[in-house]
Amino acid sequence: MKRLTLFLILLSGILCARAQESADSLAQPAVLTAPDQLAEASPDQLWDRANTAYINGDYHVAAEFYDQILARGLSSMKLYYNLANAYFKEGQLGRSILFYHRALRLAPGNDDIRYNLSVAEARTKDIEQIPEFFFTEWMRDVRRLMSCTAWSLFSLGALVFALALFLVYLLAQRLSLRKTGFYGTLVAVAVFMLTSWFAMGERREMLDRTQAVVMAASTAVKSSPDKSATDLFVLHEGTLVEIANRLDNWCEITIADGKKGWLESRMIETI
Repeated sequence: MKRLTLFLILLSGILCARAQESADSLAQPAVLTAPDQLAEASPDQLWDRANTAYINGDYHVAAEFYDQILARGLSSMKLYYNLANAYFKEGQLGRSILFYHRALRLAPGNDDIRYNLSVAEARTKDIEQIPEFFFTEWMRDVRRLMSCTAWSLFSLGALVFALALFLVYLLAQRLSLRKTGFYGTLVAVAVFMLTSWFAMGERREMLDRTQAVVMAASTAVKSSPDKSATDLFVLHEGTLVEIANRLDNWCEITIADGKKGWLESRMIETI
């Protein structure tokens, strides 16, 4: 049973690491042919040019260079964050919020990303959110302090500590040590279960493809997936939506206040 538990947590850590790598992989570029090598700059050169353009206040050019890096299949938290900042400076609210969210998925505990995202979201049209139970919100904030991989390593350490304390309980001769081992094991097991739950929650959110951001300046949400359907309400650029269903070129979405309706897929972009 102990071996099975250890195997499962190791497997969870590997899955989280792979999910992190798939989303945060500033990987080596694909091998280019000789003409391409002459015509195109390397990702490092593009990165330096983008940063230089940003420092010089040329945010449009900076965003173009960052986008070229993304177009090569490369990504990282820093790339998403810098691109979001460039788009925000350019006044492209929807794209800035989109990339702030993508950066936050890779670094959920980063205060700079959270602050900049809150500033960007403050410029969107107000949507009255349904209040959450304070404990649920608090637990989510704690979970987002670390990444999926970090929580997995934490839970593995808690499991090892629990096994060590259990051995103390079994082998110690003194009653005080046996009590310490017993109660310490209970605490360590509780920490292991909680951190494992955090790790699974972070992995699930990292791989979630149901959240999206409205890209259009404004768009009407329909009562059904049809352009001639009744307009229910209007959403504006930068609004975060939850995709509940897909049908051809339409998405059924839900917003923070619980309202539902249908949007054309081209009006939103998945985080």
